[in-house]
Amino acid sequence: METALAIVSGSMVAGGIYLLLSQNLVRILFGLIMLSNAVNLVIFTAGGLTHTKPALIEVGRSVPGTAVANALPQALILTAIVIGFALLVFMFVLFYRSYESLGTIDTRQMTKSAPEKPHATDTTTARQEAGS
Repeated sequence: METALAIVSGSMVAGGIYLLLSQNLVRILFGLIMLSNAVNLVIFTAGGLTHTKPALIEVGRSVPGTAVANALPQALILTAIVIGFALLVFMFVLFYRSYESLGTIDTRQMTKSAPEKPHATDTTTARQEAGS
């Protein structure tokens, strides 16, 4: 089972990176979602897939009687879900505001801060502009 989850999480990482490299803001957002879910799946798999009881100690005992589930991966995943959701909402608002401001979701067309005319890089072009 761990092998199958490793393959699935690796595929999710590959798909997430592919979407992050896109130039469409919606695809970038979906890539971020896929990457955060893949990381959660990796943490879940690394925590061990066992059928054990919750870490509860019976009355009158100082240690659990049987093997118990490790609560650390579960806590890490819950924390990662909350942080991932906050990051997702922030990115969504950021992308929405940039869409309202620039009118496009394509990163190639987001050229509001780009210079309007190219700078002269060699001396002949600079002399021609200075002479005219």
